[in-house]
Amino acid sequence: MHISLDGFVAGPNGEMNWIKVDEELFDFVGKRISEGDTALYGRVTYQMMEGYWPGAGDKPNASKHDKDHSKWYGKVHKVVLSKTMKDTVLTNTTIISDDLAARINEIKQQPGNDILLFGSPSATHSLLRLNLIDGFWLFVNPIILGKGIPLFEGIQDTIKLKLVTTQQFTNGVTELNYIVDSH
Repeated sequence: MHISLDGFVAGPNGEMNWIKVDEELFDFVGKRISEGDTALYGRVTYQMMEGYWPGAGDKPNASKHDKDHSKWYGKVHKVVLSKTMKDTVLTNTTIISDDLAARINEIKQQPGNDILLFGSPSATHSLLRLNLIDGFWLFVNPIILGKGIPLFEGIQDTIKLKLVTTQQFTNGVTELNYIVDSH
């Protein structure tokens, strides 16, 4: 999740034009997400991803990142949290519209690698309220937005974290990778 220094993941109208990305960051993220086999999205983020990634790697001017991520996107199992999407036949995609805690815990019990939540602030808020997030992989951008969509909203209980890794990028972004400290 990209985040501003003051804790916003998007501007007031969902703007993300402030996010700094480049090949160095794409390569770093690409290595990590290639280890995940399940991608979790909220409906809005899923529809945005679905509108771009399936064919992004096939375009004549596709970058290395577009080719790599498009290939990964095509094979990863996608889980979408949505109360409005219908569970129509979607390739390699599961829609969760109710009983969120039970359904996510069921997925977590299955064999496999990390489940990565991409963007999706509303989904993040729902998962946080149910204590279903095991870690935070944040990319702090060197900007203060002042207003927007916050990452952390409606937190009732303290969540203790343990820093796992940190990485500074030449574009000024800093990666912070935390796991939830259950002690």
